[in-house]
Formats: sequence, C-alpha cells, structure tokens
Amino acid sequence: MRYLILLFPLHIFSQSIFVEDYSSQADFNVFVAKYSSEADLLVYKVDYRSQADGNRGNWYFVDYKSQADKSIYFVDYKSQADLVIKFVDYKSQSGWRKKTKLHLLY
Repeated sequence: MRYLILLFPLHIFSQSIFVEDYSSQADFNVFVAKYSSEADLLVYKVDYRSQADGNRGNWYFVDYKSQADKSIYFVDYKSQADLVIKFVDYKSQSGWRKKTKLHLLY
C-alpha cells in the first residue's frame, strides 16, 4: 500500500530581519517614514522570533544574516526605497497599509 506524504513548511513566512551594511547586499531597501500615513507597512519590533510569524509587520531583528528570512538596508531618502515603513509602539497597530508591496516579504 502506498502512502501519500504531504510535507508542510516548518515556518510560514516568518519575518526575521537582518540589517545590511550595504544596499547591494540587501533583498530590498527600506525608508522609515515620520508618519503612518506615508508608510506601506506599519512595523512592530517583537522580542522573540516566535512572535514574528506571518506577513503582518511584526519583525524580529537578528544578529546574523544566516538567521534571517530577509535582509534590508535602511536608506536616507524615500525615493531610494523599495518599501516605506513606520515603526509603531503597539503590536495591534502593525500591518499593511498598501498591499502592493506585500510580495517583498514572501
């Protein structure tokens, strides 16, 4: 008798982030906006990797690129950015404002 084995991914679009020193090494460039209304994504920094599941704007920053799901570089000007974010104070505030950039974190 044959069994069909379905393999499920062990992590589902986790958002562990590594900050690069150079733009050319990053998966994409990020600009930090002053106001929420300017942002594509509202980001909350979580304390534990397990809290960063899903593509909801809950980011866990790691110390090594090998631990990261995505690497980013912070740019000085909005025009240089692939993604505009705003850091928020509460987890309940995090999330996508403009879903056109959603693909960057998959």
